[in-house]
Amino acid sequence: MKLFITGFAGFIGFHAAREFLRRGWEVVGIDNFCDYYDVRLKRDRAAMLAKEPSFSSCELDICDLEGLRRVFAEESPDVVLNLAAQPGVRYSIVHPFVYQKTNLEGFLDILECCRHAKKAPKLVFASSSSVYGGNKKMPFEESDQVDAPVSLYAATKKANELMAHTYSHLYGMQTIGLRFFTVYGPWYRPDMALSLFADAMTHGRPIKVFNNGDMLRDFTFVDDIIDGIVRVVEAQNLPLYDIFNIGNHRSEKLLDVINILADALGIEPKMEMLPMQPGDVYATYASIEKLSKAVGYEPKTTIREGIPVFAKWYKEYHKL
Repeated sequence: MKLFITGFAGFIGFHAAREFLRRGWEVVGIDNFCDYYDVRLKRDRAAMLAKEPSFSSCELDICDLEGLRRVFAEESPDVVLNLAAQPGVRYSIVHPFVYQKTNLEGFLDILECCRHAKKAPKLVFASSSSVYGGNKKMPFEESDQVDAPVSLYAATKKANELMAHTYSHLYGMQTIGLRFFTVYGPWYRPDMALSLFADAMTHGRPIKVFNNGDMLRDFTFVDDIIDGIVRVVEAQNLPLYDIFNIGNHRSEKLLDVINILADALGIEPKMEMLPMQPGDVYATYASIEKLSKAVGYEPKTTIREGIPVFAKWYKEYHKL
C-alpha cells in the first residue's frame, strides 16, 4: 500500500511517516518547508526519513495544483493523509491571507487531485479542536454545534470539513476528518506551548501564562495520535464521510502542565501572568467515544508520562 503525506516534515507528518514506514507501507511525502517556524527542524526531520528505502519526497506546495497533479499521476497513492496547513490561532489574526491560500485553496487542490485520480484514494485530513470555539459543554462531541469559531484558523478548518463533505457527496470519495487536540511530544513545533515554556525556562525568562493560568487543555501525546491515525487509515469499514475527535479524553490544568515540565527540566519556573489572548478558548476536552467505537482507539499516555519524554528530547536536540 502507498501513502501520500502532505506536510511530511511537520511534527505530526514526520511521526506518521515513520510509523507507516515501520508498518511496511511505501510513503511519498511533500512539504513546502515554509518558514513559519525554524526550517532547520523540518530539514532535520526530513533527513531522518530520507534514510528509509521505502520513503520518497519532493519539495512542493499544496497550492501548486499542477505540481500536485503530476505527483498524483506518478504515484497513484492508495491513501492521502493531508496534514499540510498553515497552523496557529494567533498568527491567523495577523496574517489572514496565508490561511485563505494554504488552508482553503490548498485543500481544494487536494480534493480535486483525489477526485480526478485514476484510482480514487481514501483521504484522511487534519481538522482541529479549535472548530468547537467557545463551546462550554464538556467534553466536546462531534455532534456539537461548531458554527461559531473564534479564530480564522478555526474557520478554515471547519471549512475543510464542509468542503470534504461536499466532495464525498458529489463524487463518492471517502473523506475522513480528524479533529486533533493539543498534540505534543518529541520533535515538537517550537511555536507551541510546551516548546515556548521550555525555551523560556532554559534561558531564565518568565513563561507567558495567559488567562492567569486558568486554562484547560486536552494534551495528547503524539504516539497516541499516530495510533489513531493508523487505525483510521487502515480501517475498512468507515463511512464515505465522517469526522472524529482524536485526543486524550483528559482536560489538564495549564499550571499542572507547567509544573510537570519544570520538574522534568529541573528548573524552577518564573511566570508572567497575562490576560486571555484574542482567539484563544478557555478549555478543550475531547470525547473519544466515537473514534473508540469505530476503530478501537484508546490513548494510553498521561501528561506525567509524556511530558518528561518531550523534555528529554528537547534537552538532547538543543544540546542543553
